[in-house]
Amino acid sequence: MTIAARLAELGITLPAAAAPVAAYVPVVMSGNLAHVSGQLPFIDGKLVTGRLGDDVSLEDGAAAARACALMILAQLEAAGISLDRVSRVVKLGAFINSTADFTDQPKVANGASELMADVFGELGKHARAAVGVPALPLGAAVEVDAVIELAAD
Repeated sequence: MTIAARLAELGITLPAAAAPVAAYVPVVMSGNLAHVSGQLPFIDGKLVTGRLGDDVSLEDGAAAARACALMILAQLEAAGISLDRVSRVVKLGAFINSTADFTDQPKVANGASELMADVFGELGKHARAAVGVPALPLGAAVEVDAVIELAAD
């Protein structure tokens, strides 16, 4: 099954790839690895902002992380990389805008991790970091970056 067919089966439509908000590029290839810059969560075209442990619920945080993962896939496609070339999701880095006493960063990051496993199956299971931070660009609730291994064309 192609990844496009899998996305359709899951009822997923990828968002339009977001433009960079600073001096970086969304995807850099090094050998067979695609390094995807940190992606912010857009749901229905609106940036999810706020802080976990304050004004963003755990469920909304996980949905935001999932939205970041969808944007990672959209960035790969925008870079001209077929999602069918993904041979492994190597690592995700999840940054969660959270209060000092919020300790459920891994549960928030699961929104991105579970999306990758849903789309790519075993190949979507990855290493990960889930880190609480005091602020993110544009006030985003979550940011996720990725390292993706690709098969040859």
